[in-house]
Amino acid sequence: MRAARLIKMVLLLQSRPVMTAAELARELEVSERTVTRDAQALSEAGVPVYADRGRAGGYRLVGGYRTRLTGLARGEAEALFLSGVPGALREMGLADAASAARLKVSAALLPSLRDAPESAAQRFHLDAPAWFREPGTPAPLPVLAEAVWDDGRVLARYRRARDTVERRLEPYGLVLKAGVWYLCARVAGNGSFRTYRIDRFTAVDPLDERFDRDPEFDLPGFWAEQAERFARSILRAEVVVRLSPEGVRRLPHAVDPLAARTALAEPGAPDPAGRVTVTLPVESEEVAYEQLTALGPEAEVLAPAALRERFAADAARAAALYHRGDG
Repeated sequence: MRAARLIKMVLLLQSRPVMTAAELARELEVSERTVTRDAQALSEAGVPVYADRGRAGGYRLVGGYRTRLTGLARGEAEALFLSGVPGALREMGLADAASAARLKVSAALLPSLRDAPESAAQRFHLDAPAWFREPGTPAPLPVLAEAVWDDGRVLARYRRARDTVERRLEPYGLVLKAGVWYLCARVAGNGSFRTYRIDRFTAVDPLDERFDRDPEFDLPGFWAEQAERFARSILRAEVVVRLSPEGVRRLPHAVDPLAARTALAEPGAPDPAGRVTVTLPVESEEVAYEQLTALGPEAEVLAPAALRERFAADAARAAALYHRGDG
């Protein structure tokens, strides 16, 4: 424990020109008195740690000293590629590995590049959860993350409809979508790949078994295919809509992107006013009503008749409000 802390202290001092005892204590999560003792221990071991006294003083390395303890371990290197997603790293239990990796990289940088981590952090930030959603970490996530790294099988139980199902799974990858975690896994024994929403797992137990990954498996491609299949599965109804040129432009921003692409792929011939008639896949008439309301007069619902009548009634009510003359 102390040896790891001493190494971290050397790396911190190597990555910055000078650090106060308070700064080191905060980074190392110890007292300033412990920092003083550790600095003395390093000095006695031959590491040239120098203490500047006074209000502006602190600890620094002298003589251009550089440690060779900057090689990245496998876990640290892998975590480094995810270091732009601090919340996700923390939820997967990889925050310490990422922190150690960033520190080692900083220590290895030339002095002229020492401000690179801070410069990047002030320019890019990823906030993964969706708006109006309370972020939460599914309890099985750290176990699944470890299984993904180690190619280890797990025994998982998850809620499905009204019952609980148990499966031996081979975890291939994790996906964070709009604040919700998903597991892409192969079912042990039958070789089929499936996607599971992690917050629906009731228990996940690691097994003392390893599996051989399919070298042809492509996580981004698999997820894109699954996401499109899911989107198509919920678009069970159709609405016929006449769109103005502005309505065509705004449609992808008002409805599901896949539905918009499908509708605009084969539009009808434009009328003299430039309006086109499209068939729009929708989840339901109620969802279509909520989505197409955002287009206002740029969209005219032609079918089904009940939905057209609903929009006509809304238009009449709006017209009455604006023609009362009491505003």
